Amino acid sequence: MTAFRALVARNTKLFFRDKGTFFPALLSPLILLFLFVAFLGNVYRDSVRSVAEGVALSNGAVESVVGGWLVSSLLAVCAVTVAFTANTIMIRDRSEGQADDIFVAPVSRTAVFAAYFVSTYLVTAVICLVALCAGFVYIGIAGWHLSAASVFLTVADVLLLSWFGTALSAVICRFLRTQGGAVAIQATVSAAYGFLCGAYMPLSNMAAGLRNFLMFLPGTYGTGLLHAHLMSGAIGAIQGPPALTEGMMSGFDCTLDFFGHAVPAAVCYLVLLGAALLLTGIFLLSCRAEKRGPRDK
Repeated sequence: MTAFRALVARNTKLFFRDKGTFFPALLSPLILLFLFVAFLGNVYRDSVRSVAEGVALSNGAVESVVGGWLVSSLLAVCAVTVAFTANTIMIRDRSEGQADDIFVAPVSRTAVFAAYFVSTYLVTAVICLVALCAGFVYIGIAGWHLSAASVFLTVADVLLLSWFGTALSAVICRFLRTQGGAVAIQATVSAAYGFLCGAYMPLSNMAAGLRNFLMFLPGTYGTGLLHAHLMSGAIGAIQGPPALTEGMMSGFDCTLDFFGHAVPAAVCYLVLLGAALLLTGIFLLSCRAEKRGPRDK
């Protein structure tokens, strides 16, 4: 256990000491938030007004809803993309041969890879929580309608999504041995994941076939949880008929629909938790299956 903790500390320190990796990983969520606000803010404002067509909305109400959408979308994406960046330590060790030196230490290969996993999770969670704090500041400026329960649940969502992102990146990066492959995977995930989890565009705006397909992906449920916890208060504060509230909750993915059946929040948590556990198990089993040296026989 002492060796395991030492490996976790070593991997975490290496990441934070590498300014070329740490600062881009830390700044990317903040830059993404700025880009969302600067270039997509008006698009989402128009979407809010179109959903509430026929009801007069104040600018403050619109800004509150848009703020919740932007921050929740940002966190949903970063929980996965940051995890792929944090996994560069494992890939770097393997590409530069340092992993071979670590494997000769008196600790099992599974423990070595588990240390990479835990370190990646810690890095991802820290950076995403920093992004969440920046998001709370933006929501406070736009219009604060979050209860203490919503704040607590949002933190829980970020921690769970960080685990899911860590497990997903661990399974994929487990088989990468070059920095070039890592960069290619990071670029692909950064470009595609936001669309595949429903962060960039509400599912209600997508074709029925694509919407049904995305409902089979665990990331969609994590995004839905964040939307619900960061937007429900702002939507509920709007003065309007109940149909308006229901329409906005559905239109902005605060409530998810699986082939005509509403998906409760508890089910969303179970899906995301089950996916994280399954991917973690696959990662650890794949590490255990890779036998090298007399200690592993």
